[in-house]
Amino acid sequence: MTQELIRLDPLDLVLAGALVVALAGFSWAGRLGVERSLLVAAARTVIQLLLVGLVLETLFAHATLYWVALMSAVMLLVAGREVMARQKRRFAGFWGFGLGTAAMFLSSFSVAVLALIALVQPEPWYQPQYAIPLLGMLLGNTMNGIALSVDRLTDGAWQQRDVIEARLALGEPWGVAVEQIRRDAMRSGMIPMINAMAAAGIVSLPGMMTGQILAGAPPMEAVKYQILIMFLITVGTGFGTLAAVWFAARRLFDERERLRLDRLR
Repeated sequence: MTQELIRLDPLDLVLAGALVVALAGFSWAGRLGVERSLLVAAARTVIQLLLVGLVLETLFAHATLYWVALMSAVMLLVAGREVMARQKRRFAGFWGFGLGTAAMFLSSFSVAVLALIALVQPEPWYQPQYAIPLLGMLLGNTMNGIALSVDRLTDGAWQQRDVIEARLALGEPWGVAVEQIRRDAMRSGMIPMINAMAAAGIVSLPGMMTGQILAGAPPMEAVKYQILIMFLITVGTGFGTLAAVWFAARRLFDERERLRLDRLR
């Protein structure tokens, strides 16, 4: 039996926010040093989600391909900036931003369009009710995978630069010299999604399934959507990570196959 959605009022959100403030207080008392970051992140969450809510309401009322594409482009650019910001040693210049952005575009966008056209099949296929949440979930998870893998790659190359240069001096091509570092980087980007799939339904109820159940959808229908989404997210994250690591590893070497750590900053 489908139940009516229970709506939250502002007081409910204020009480939940008070718990975050209390946590920040404990952080300050314990001298953990994260209370400022915690409060700023909470404030950003409120502001950003409220703005997104207003944008989505307008977008749902004017569901045209142009506006959906514009919203998708903004999401992609912001995700690309976040990938760059999370790097301990990022690539200098446009490569710091463009590498992760290109990998997410090749993976997340292609998987999202395939899912909308061939699997979910809303009418029209770019209907924002389906397109924006699906793309958002794909971008968010792919962003995390790419950030982890590229950070692992660049840090590993920096730490093992003497080993890499010695292998290059022995005549090994760049791909062989950095092969183990690439494999470790790819695994670090894909393990979180593998763990999420392995624990789904036993350790945790995934977010989309929980949201649909809270909104009154039948549990089995929510389960089917969640399985679809998790498979799509895993594929998008996997291919995005593979592409980002390959591009990043190639960027670490010049056309003469010399290690160029000066391209990092």
